[in-house]
Parts: sequence; structure tokens; C-alpha cells
Amino acid sequence: MKKSMFILSLAFLAGCSASVQSTASFPDRTIEIIAPATPGGGWDMTARSIQRALVEDGKLDENVTVLNKPGGGGEVGWQYLNQQNSHFAAVNSSLLLTSNLLGQSDLSYEDFTPLAMLSTEWLAVASGADSPFEDGKEVMMQLKEDPKSLTIGVSPSLGSGNHLAFVQAAVAYGVDPTELQFLVYSSGGDIMNALLGGHIDIATNSVSGFAEQYEIGEVTILAITSEERLEAFPEVPTWTELGAEMVFPHWRGIMGPEGMTQEEIDVWNEWLSSMVETDEWNTILKNNDLDAFYMDSSETTAFMEEQATFFEEIIVDSGLAP
Repeated sequence: MKKSMFILSLAFLAGCSASVQSTASFPDRTIEIIAPATPGGGWDMTARSIQRALVEDGKLDENVTVLNKPGGGGEVGWQYLNQQNSHFAAVNSSLLLTSNLLGQSDLSYEDFTPLAMLSTEWLAVASGADSPFEDGKEVMMQLKEDPKSLTIGVSPSLGSGNHLAFVQAAVAYGVDPTELQFLVYSSGGDIMNALLGGHIDIATNSVSGFAEQYEIGEVTILAITSEERLEAFPEVPTWTELGAEMVFPHWRGIMGPEGMTQEEIDVWNEWLSSMVETDEWNTILKNNDLDAFYMDSSETTAFMEEQATFFEEIIVDSGLAP
């Protein structure tokens, strides 16, 4: 019995030693950033921006690559992440939360190691330039009187950030979102074509998705979901200004696989907190109409908990709760 216990103790100590050695040697290979989508689009752009900014920062001696794993609204890439080690991380967004709450995925933020919030874009409501609406409040007042009087374009699906931001504004004005006439389009480009072609009355999309047509006078941006007016769009009011008392960030972050050690998380915190201060990263944000939204791992974990509650309430209001 004593010999058996001695062997078990040696095995335990060897395992601890290997674990400590593994953590102490981290990182010891290429760092891979997973974009859970095809090249192009928001997740891929974010992953490649992280890659470029990490390389510019120079804190890593290892190579940094981007790996595209599309499918399932991010699920294929996120499932792949949890088969890897701490040299891998994946870009995420609120879709990680809403897909779970809508019953479309069994994955939740609790199945991963939150590493950071990185950026946000703000969402907007717009109409064609010849529309009679001057701001978002006028839209909501008409919808309150007759919820089916306007067609509202949304992408890429009901339950997306674009859709739920409009739902939150509608609820704030006493509009029943389950009565609204939403038309779903596969992309922001399709929504813009529908809006300019007069096939829909109102569109909800990212501010950047409306920027080009707004600047040449083809659309009117009626309200944005930011807390304060945006420097690039000083004439556009926030929903809060218009009485809705709402702020809706369309964030993107990064997470690691389940079960990372605190030491590994600390290394990622060091990399990412330094990365967001680089000229490369801040130029990327400016060029893509994104705002800085950095939070470290512990702050991101708390934020995710808050966001899960926040989205659960909106999804119930939207009528989409399973």
C-alpha cells in the first residue's frame, strides 16, 4: 500500500510539474486568431486587425496568424476553439449570447475564457432622403399609432444586434415590437438597395453601413444607439436625446478556450492591453468607424454576465424567446 501511494504521489507531482512547466513556457508556438467566418466581414476584419496590431506592438516573439473557420453563425469556429490550447483565441460578438438565448446554440460565454472586449460600432436607424421623418422619435410615434404602417429592413436575421437595438428603442416608446413589420435581408448591402429602391420605409444597420449614402445625401440617419453624438456624425441625435434612455453597443471581443490558467490569462491581458494602445490598432478603429471598447479579462467576464441578462430581457420583449 505504501509503495502504491508513493507511486501515485510521484505521478501527481510529475503532473503538477508538467503543468507548471507548460504554463511557464507559454507561449512556445504560433498564436492563432480564429475568425469564425469567411474572409471579409466584421469578424474576419477584427481577427486580421488583432494580428496586425499584435505584430506591430512587438511584445510577442512568436508568429501570429488568422484562421478562418466559418459556419453556423460562428459556432463552427467557437467549437473548434475549445478543441485547442491557450495559443488559440477567437473573435466573438453578441451573437455568442443571443444564439444561446434564442435556442439556436448550446454554447454560451461560460463555455470559454473571456479575454477582452476590444471595440464597438454603434447602430442606427435610417430612412431615404425623401422620407418625411426628421428623427427616430417621429418614427416611433407613427409606429405607436399604427405598428404595421412601416416596413423595417433588418439583417442578417431576427435576433441580431440590428434587430434587437430597434426592439429596445420601440419598447422604450411603448411600441409592441411583436406587431412590427420586419423584412429580413442577408446583408447590409441588400438593405441599402432595398431602402434606396423604396422597398422598405426604414432600415436598421450599423452607422458605418449608412455612412457613404448619408454623406452624399441619399439617406437620413434618424437616431444612433451611442451614449453621446458621434464626432463623425455630429448632426445625428442619440436615442437617449430623443427620450428612449437606451445605449446599445454592437461589440466585438476575443476569447480563449475553456480552462485557461490565470497565468495564461495574465499573458493575454498583457498582450491585448498593450495592443489597443498601438497606432496600428487606433488607425484601424478610425478607418472602420469603430470606437475603442477595451476591457480586460475580469472586466469582460462581468460585462458578459450583464449582457446575458440584458439580451434575455430584449429577446423576451421581441417575442422570439423559445
